[in-house]
Parts: sequence; C-alpha cells; structure tokens
Amino acid sequence: MRKNWPVWTGCATALWSLAYGVLGVFWASGGRGYPFAKVEDDRATASLLEGAPVDVVAPVLAVLGFAGAVVAVLMTVRRPRGWLLQAFGAVPAVGLALVVPDYTPLAILALSPALLVFAFTGIPGAQGGLEDVLYWHRVNVLLMFLGGLLWAATTIAYHRRAREACVSCGRRHGPPAAWTTPEAALRWGRRAVLVAVVSNVPYEFTRVAWYFGWPLGITDEFHQMMVDTPGMLEMGLGLALLGVGGSVLTHGLVQRWGELYPRWIWWRAGRRVPPSRAIVPATIVALVLIPAGLMNVRLPGDNAGSLWGLAFPGMLWVVWGTALGAATYAYYLRRRTTCTRCHRGEPATDLLTPEPVR
Repeated sequence: MRKNWPVWTGCATALWSLAYGVLGVFWASGGRGYPFAKVEDDRATASLLEGAPVDVVAPVLAVLGFAGAVVAVLMTVRRPRGWLLQAFGAVPAVGLALVVPDYTPLAILALSPALLVFAFTGIPGAQGGLEDVLYWHRVNVLLMFLGGLLWAATTIAYHRRAREACVSCGRRHGPPAAWTTPEAALRWGRRAVLVAVVSNVPYEFTRVAWYFGWPLGITDEFHQMMVDTPGMLEMGLGLALLGVGGSVLTHGLVQRWGELYPRWIWWRAGRRVPPSRAIVPATIVALVLIPAGLMNVRLPGDNAGSLWGLAFPGMLWVVWGTALGAATYAYYLRRRTTCTRCHRGEPATDLLTPEPVR
C-alpha cells in the first residue's frame, strides 16, 4: 500500500470525483438528498456551501466531478508535463479539505471515543440512534474533506514526478536544500511548536473560565444559557483539557522524549519512538484544525464585542493547525531515514539523543 500509494490514491481520487459528478447530475435533475439544502438548525452544518441553491451547485459539481475524474486518471498514468494539471489538482485539494468543511472533522476526531461508546451501547441515549449524530449533511462534509485529502495526495505525487523526485520521499539528486537539513529543521521546528502551543491558549483559558463561573468573552445571559444546558460547560472543559494535552504532546516534536520513550512509559522506556507514531496523529490534527478555524472566521460578527469568546479563540485554530503542520514536517525531516525506493538520504540521526539507544 505504501509503495504504490500514488497509483491507488489516483484511482480513488478519480472514483470519488466520478461519484460526485454522477450525484451532481442526479441532484440537478431533481433527485433527493442534496446535501447543502436548507434544513432545520439542529441538522444544519456551517459548511461554506450550506444553503447554496441546488440549481447552481449541482451542475457545477457535475462538471467538476466528471472533469476531475479524467484529470485524476491523467495525473496518475501520464508523464507529467507543465504546471496546468498541478494547478487543477491544487484547487480541489485546498478547497475541499480546508475551505468547504466546517468543524465536523475536528468534532468527529475529538469525540470519536464517545461516539464509539454510543454506537455500541447507546449511552448517552438522548439521540434516537447514531444516524442522529452522523446524518447526511454532516457525512457529506466528511466526504468532501476526504476528497480534498485524496486530491492533495494525487497532486503531490504528480508534482514530485514532474520534478523528477522520488514519489515516496520527495528527494532529488544533489544536496538537499539548507532549510531541510536536520539541524535547520530543529531550529524552525521549535519556533513552530511555540506558535502552535500559544495559539490555543485563548480557547483553553476561556473554556476553563466558563466552567468555573467566569463569563470571559461572553455575556452573563449567554453563560447562564450554557449553565442551564446539561453537559455544555463540561464539554467545553473537556475540549480545553484535550487542547492542553495536545500542547504537551506537541512539545514531543522537539524534545528528547519524542525520539525515545521516556521512563514513565515503563514498558517501552528507552526504545526509539517510530516516527509515524507522532507524524500520523499530528498531521491529522493539523488538517482538521484549519477548516474549523476558517469556519469561525466566517461566523456572523453580530455582538462581536460582547461575545468575542465564542469565535475569536476558534479563529486561532488556523494558526494552530498551520504551525502544528510545520512542526510535524520539521520532525519528519529530522527523523526520516534512507528512502527504500530511491535509496537517497542519510540514515536518521536523532539530534536530541546523542547517547546510544536500545
């Protein structure tokens, strides 16, 4: 799977685009299930396309879907030429993964343990079933996000082939760029970690303050509404604590315990941390933070002065996600080994662990 990822991601991208092309035709012809139609508030999303008219969006989806399927196949099987197809692929990659979605990918990720418990036990049981949580409007947002990730993977593979670089690691013949060396990556990676940690402090601080009765950034009436809503303050506190835990783990990208398991993990203490254990979850979190932050930027500005605590801390998730992505990439540059496909690169040297490891 990892060796042939440019092929299977290109095929998956083509199938995803073809499916939405067919759905676009279906919705344009009056079919049911148009995912951006106006619905009741408790079933609506904050997607950029929420409430958009079907007679505009559906034909555009059809055209772009069918065109995207053809382009994805060409990007997978043809020899790269020029920048046109790269530019075409970058648009849906950014638009579908970062701009169109709302907080849904972040919410599903943060609440996934609770959703698993609810799916198998029905506890807590305020909803009629899992379909009351993952209804079509929300599932469509997740599918759009997935389509953006597929387009990003296909475009990255095509771009690397166009540069005559290795599709697995992105390296080319010759010395690496100065900023990609492990020493340079450690320097700017530390700055990225600092930005990532600081950018979420306003969210954590406001939610903890609300839980303990201080309506920071909101009106007394709004705070009372949250007090009267069962579980709302507790949910905010839980998400704030998750953010604090994420900030602690983010430090591992530039600390020794991000390369070797620390003593308090006694069953793995002293062993090398596989880079994927940090890179995969950090990348996922960085990707879901950005669309959630952009959603907060789009929120109406009514009463912004007295309710700044609702949206402003969430706006900073764009900064948090970008900085976390940069810190994760710096960690990858420091810990990547010789590529098994192209055999370029030196064996990994853990700069923060000079002593031998077990």
